[in-house]
Amino acid sequence: MIFVFAFSSLACASVQMGMKGSVVQSVQYMLQDAGYLSGSADGDFGSQTQQAVVQFQTDHGLSADGIVGSQTMEALSEASGRPVPEEAASATEGHQRRLVMEATAYTAQDGGGSGYTATGQYLQRGMVAVDPSVIPLGSQLYIEGYGYAVAADTGGAIVGDRIDLAMDSTSEALNFGRQDVVVYVLG
Repeated sequence: MIFVFAFSSLACASVQMGMKGSVVQSVQYMLQDAGYLSGSADGDFGSQTQQAVVQFQTDHGLSADGIVGSQTMEALSEASGRPVPEEAASATEGHQRRLVMEATAYTAQDGGGSGYTATGQYLQRGMVAVDPSVIPLGSQLYIEGYGYAVAADTGGAIVGDRIDLAMDSTSEALNFGRQDVVVYVLG
């Protein structure tokens, strides 16, 4: 079953390890104000920021994945008294549709395949397998808890409301398991 909602709620782009810029700095200020980060707000999402996010998520009953998605961002905003950064809130504005899908994860090494997608690209993080009758191949997506992606692959078990997310390692794919995700079709 696929649930489609148009512009139904505030969503934000994930802020995660390795990112840099003003939205990261805003998250760091929020973490400081909430008492979780003592270092400088330098706009570089490194290990200290990630540890602060994980601790915040744990203390607030959120999924402790170290990624600042919409739920963590809203909780940080409430805890710090700061608004959600405009850059984060606007990331999914103008999306064509919002889907709640069952997600699994895979790697280029899974299943004895060639490591190449249905569109001929070498499989890597940021590519996903979809049912082309639900999400056309080539579509730009934003997936909460995963980030931006391109619908670049198909799979025999990927039918209807299922999506398969490419990961960098088998352990990362196994740790992801199976979970429901919110997918924004951006174009």
